[in-house]
Amino acid sequence: MRRSVWISIVVGLLVLSVGIGIGLWRGKVNEIDRHGVERRMSGTGTIIDPQNTNGRRQPEDSFVGEYGVARVIDGDTIEIEGGERVRYIGMDTPETVDPEKSVQCFGKEASDENKRLVEGKTVRLEKDTNDRDQYGRLLRYVYVGDTFVNLDLVRLGFAYATPYPPDILHQDWFAETEQSAKDAGLGLWGACSLR
Repeated sequence: MRRSVWISIVVGLLVLSVGIGIGLWRGKVNEIDRHGVERRMSGTGTIIDPQNTNGRRQPEDSFVGEYGVARVIDGDTIEIEGGERVRYIGMDTPETVDPEKSVQCFGKEASDENKRLVEGKTVRLEKDTNDRDQYGRLLRYVYVGDTFVNLDLVRLGFAYATPYPPDILHQDWFAETEQSAKDAGLGLWGACSLR
């Protein structure tokens, strides 16, 4: 009788091992990501995210969460550690690095303010709808602690509230904030001849 119990245990463990191996091979094992969200691997190396309501597959590292800022490119673009460029959404600053345009009024000031806010710091990136723009830059809302950097640049008159549909989650907030800065003549609203 003991021998049959031992054989049953061995067979049970063998069946369990084979089942786990098949599940891993087919990529159907659930996992918990670094943010505590349960996600399921597809067989193609991407993650199927149940919080993604439109059913699109997200890359395994979707660049949402905390990242160090390697450098500031201009008033609305940074480079995070690892080399990815991040374009702030919901706003636009005057140009300073576009090879087809001259440096625009208040562009240097906007770039300097962005440096003051994020350079050398850890930022939290949040996504709206699109992952990247036509230049391959990540499209994100950027936070340093409790400071919403995109909005702060608009609030202080360093940026315009500029909608980029379909990434318009906070656009009403940006528009109201821009109007307040404009009414107060802050930043570019007081220094430049504007639209």
